[in-house]
Amino acid sequence: MSDKDKSSPSKPLRASDVSNWDIETDVAIVGFGGAGACAAIEAADAGASVALFELASASGGSTALSSAEIYMGGNGGTPVQKACGYEDDTDNMLSYLRACFGNQADDAKLKHYCENSIKHYEWLTGMGVPFKMSELKERAIMALTDDCLLFTGNEKAYPFYEQAKPVPRGHNLEVEGDNGGPLLMKILTDAVEQRPAINVHYEARALTLIQSDEGEVVGIVVRINQKEQYVRATKGVILCAGGFCMNEDMLRQYAPQFDCGLTPIGNPGDTGSGIRMGMGAGAAVTNMHECFVSLPYYPPSSLTYGILVNDKGQRFINEDCYHGRVGYNALLQQQNSKRIYLITDVDGYGDYEKMSYLGAQVAGTGESIAELEQELELPEGSLQHSLDTYNQNAERGEDPLFHKSEAWLRPIQAPYVALDCTLGRGPFYPFFTLGGLESLPTGEVLNGDKEVIPGLYAAGRTTAGIPRTAAGYASGMSVGDATFFGRMAGKQAALR
Repeated sequence: MSDKDKSSPSKPLRASDVSNWDIETDVAIVGFGGAGACAAIEAADAGASVALFELASASGGSTALSSAEIYMGGNGGTPVQKACGYEDDTDNMLSYLRACFGNQADDAKLKHYCENSIKHYEWLTGMGVPFKMSELKERAIMALTDDCLLFTGNEKAYPFYEQAKPVPRGHNLEVEGDNGGPLLMKILTDAVEQRPAINVHYEARALTLIQSDEGEVVGIVVRINQKEQYVRATKGVILCAGGFCMNEDMLRQYAPQFDCGLTPIGNPGDTGSGIRMGMGAGAAVTNMHECFVSLPYYPPSSLTYGILVNDKGQRFINEDCYHGRVGYNALLQQQNSKRIYLITDVDGYGDYEKMSYLGAQVAGTGESIAELEQELELPEGSLQHSLDTYNQNAERGEDPLFHKSEAWLRPIQAPYVALDCTLGRGPFYPFFTLGGLESLPTGEVLNGDKEVIPGLYAAGRTTAGIPRTAAGYASGMSVGDATFFGRMAGKQAALR
């Protein structure tokens, strides 16, 4: 067999072609981010020997790059929710997540996640993950204080509050600044290193799976020190290798709507190799067309008082939504609109120049709407009509068109400011993929007939997990999904 054949993720090696096994273990795991770490810990604690292979020279993955908010609740509430005065019902949490993802949701995964969320909180705290019994009440993308609990999605926004009682479920680690991801991975890495049953191999590139003639996954080929090594995994292989936002060819093939100049956020290993390995072994994929995309227009939270309009001067969203829902809808608008603007006033503009992630430039200012319309080259009278309608309703605390919360309604008054939120003209539009291998809540990977592929498991962004679209995303769902279902995959593989 040629080197090219050996190194192709989509072409598994036959076990009958392996004359010598270089490494033997019960469970082999690809990827040492949040999902891989949790899978390794659970597998080892269930009595299995584990070989953990990481492409980079240290642990971390995309989890270490995140804020590491973790979406948890239900079951009466986590200790933090209760301490902050919230009671959270499991059915309520489930209703909210169903509203978020509709018919794209995997209901079995949603139920398993919600029903066991408190146990996951307890497992994390048992690992030493710190959560402070406090709430950050301001509107924020992330908690830069060491406060724990915050609303991280659309819980309080229309139409979601009509389908589930708003409850905050974002759990930020007790650490100041945007340092949750590094802290979480340090804690998980320490836990991995304390377990003698886990052998970690860094700078180890997983190349392809090894299958028996009957289709069972029995190992994996890895490259360590420029040499291909054959790893026998008697209980199974767990793919925790991330998504495919760094692979332009896969993005163009599976999610062409998002192949439009967005900024990928993730680690260099998010090339889809784990997904391709699974597909090569006969795995089905799902939700590959969807990505998370954001327009981080707050902070400052005062910009929420403004309105977002297209190049016809028309609103298209309730601006109190989560930044991912707004980014998703802004991207849809730009399929038929040349420009997206955030219209605000001096008070709304506030501290934008000091504390924003958005990066949008001031596109125009004006003492009158007519003047601003001219600067923005909007149709005459279009913005005037939109703003007059909005202001008249805002004075009454109403938004009959888009149902923005009364808390964020006030008339927008001269002098006016417009920020150019058009993709490609300065603003930050980050994205990552939300599709991957089809799998059970317990981690087994499925083929196109919904049958389990023996010996193959997956977790994290290599799978399609809880979050399925930016329109319903909440911060904390990715890390919550990766850590929880990583645990499930590790336990299930060890029991095989």
